[in-house]
Amino acid sequence: MTTRTADGSAGDADYGTIGTGYSSYRRPDERIARFIAEALGDAPTVLNVGAGTGSYENAARAVTAVEPSESMRAQRPARFAPAIDAVVEDLPFPDGEFDAAMTLFSVHQWSDVRVGLREMRRVTRGPVVILTCDPALVRDFWLYRYAPEVLDTEARRYPPIDELVSALGGTGTVQAVPIPLDCTDGFNEAYYGRPEMLLDPGARQACSAWSFVDDQVRENFDRTLRHDLESGAWDKEFGHLRDRPAYEGSLVIVRATP
Repeated sequence: MTTRTADGSAGDADYGTIGTGYSSYRRPDERIARFIAEALGDAPTVLNVGAGTGSYENAARAVTAVEPSESMRAQRPARFAPAIDAVVEDLPFPDGEFDAAMTLFSVHQWSDVRVGLREMRRVTRGPVVILTCDPALVRDFWLYRYAPEVLDTEARRYPPIDELVSALGGTGTVQAVPIPLDCTDGFNEAYYGRPEMLLDPGARQACSAWSFVDDQVRENFDRTLRHDLESGAWDKEFGHLRDRPAYEGSLVIVRATP
């Protein structure tokens, strides 16, 4: 049985608490959107599970959105259709209802990943597209120097990529997604060349992994990163990232067809 918070959030994060400023910091990036659109192809109808505020729905044609969090549904732009209040483990649709389905930065929130993916496959005739992070790669990022607890949390929460491919069945592919230097979608790696951004508590709050660590971790991160930025230590070791036009980190698209 899926446990839900007072806000309706399903899984391990309470978006009633951490999602209040989500739409300000997690704005869809058009370059990442192109990878999603390519993976969906020309599917006329698309299911978006864990739709949140509607990020990247412009990458698809006719979208049906599912989002269990009340606060996230409330932040959806007026031009988007209201999202259905439901959880991925129990989708309220008949078999084969959609031409394609997607779930973006959401699969690590689910209570039961295998059940959720089986449900997505059940209601989808064509490709199922997952934008996620490879837990085997998330620690290979400068943030691990300053807040290892955060990336340990991410590595623990993100399902292994081979498990996603296996659960969906059919033919699966995995594609790395380069992250632009000026990425508008503010997840941790989006700030690979802009470390100052992660000193903003709002930016950190928009990345759910930060909600699983305590104040001491956040305060230590803030203190040590500020020190290294002021002293030049961060730039001495990682300053080359400030001019790198794109960063290939843990972000991937998993695509499975029947």
